[in-house]
Amino acid sequence: MMGLPQEVVFCKKCVISNQRPSSAVEFKHTAQSKKQTIGFDEGGVCSACRYQEMKEKEINWKQREEELLTLLVRHRSRDGSYDCVVPGSGGKDSAFTSHLLKYKYGMNPLTITWAPHLYTDIGWKNMQSWIHTGGFDNLLFTPNGRVHALLTRLAFENLLHPFQPFIIGQRHVGPRVAVKWNIPLVFYGENQAEYGNNIEENFSPVMKREFYAFDQTLDELFLGGVSAQELVDTKQVSVSDLNPYLPPKKGDVERTGVEVHYLGYYVKWDPQECFYYASTNTGFQPNQERTEGSYSKYSSIDDKIDPFHYYTTLIKFGIGRATYDAAQEIRNGKITREEGVALVRRFDAEFPQKYFQDFLNYLGITPEQFWNVVDRWRSPHLWKQENGEWVLRNQVT
Repeated sequence: MMGLPQEVVFCKKCVISNQRPSSAVEFKHTAQSKKQTIGFDEGGVCSACRYQEMKEKEINWKQREEELLTLLVRHRSRDGSYDCVVPGSGGKDSAFTSHLLKYKYGMNPLTITWAPHLYTDIGWKNMQSWIHTGGFDNLLFTPNGRVHALLTRLAFENLLHPFQPFIIGQRHVGPRVAVKWNIPLVFYGENQAEYGNNIEENFSPVMKREFYAFDQTLDELFLGGVSAQELVDTKQVSVSDLNPYLPPKKGDVERTGVEVHYLGYYVKWDPQECFYYASTNTGFQPNQERTEGSYSKYSSIDDKIDPFHYYTTLIKFGIGRATYDAAQEIRNGKITREEGVALVRRFDAEFPQKYFQDFLNYLGITPEQFWNVVDRWRSPHLWKQENGEWVLRNQVT
């Protein structure tokens, strides 16, 4: 059903499996799309681990920083105007990115936030701390709540991917603001390619323009597995309601010279170190308790819908939140593989009960409808029933 490898293989260095889809495929995900998954070499090691080895041994980070300095000198404002755009929520990654650019490298970033579906208390607190303690100008863009909830429900039902409309809006809002304000430089944190795409994708500092600048008609735009034209025709959605999800036009990007760069190309990226930096410099705070489905307290904690994004990846790919967290912490030397295996086996399949009713209310569905959709997406090569309960056929060891 998902075009996944039928034999489940786990990386010998971390805990990720060969079921993990590439980030680009998840962004463009449709019900019919075939999955391109993380690569494994002949030694049974995933491409993300191999790239981490390159980060440690082969990349000259001093030279990379010099490239960054050259780029920033070319764009740095001389009159107090904004000279770069940093999309983010005030989480550890966007806090690290914006603070480093402003206070170490002397840039004047405009931060831009595509609002979460439903803010958590800690998420809103960190957002405010980012702006007020960190010291940043911010534009908070909140899409039409009725339409966004509808798109989220459709994405859940049609794709088992409730975060798809959010990801699309989040991807496009930074470049669109940059075009509108004539700010040619946009910075994201790390390139998601380093977590499992083709290794070669990590050796360019810029996002390919085809990912964020293209001309799209309503027939070509799909949200929640449904064409925009169908949404207009059948779901009481207007063309203007869908405007925020569109990318900037290719001609406008070329005219303004907007480029999207990854700070993680120039600066060695380590999520836990970003957390320490953000805590020190912008007042970022972790949760008081660990996140359901994982052992972490500081990653992706701003949205009540977020836990269900990870739970649906567990259903579709057999990969839950603890797997993602443990895999990157093993690669960065924060925990051993043995520790990671134990954490995955303990927490990965945990159901996110805390915000379950909020999720149901937001989508306007019942628990029975939720489980009917979820169970429909369980691939038989990943799941089986034992004593009336669903269990994964393959566990990391």
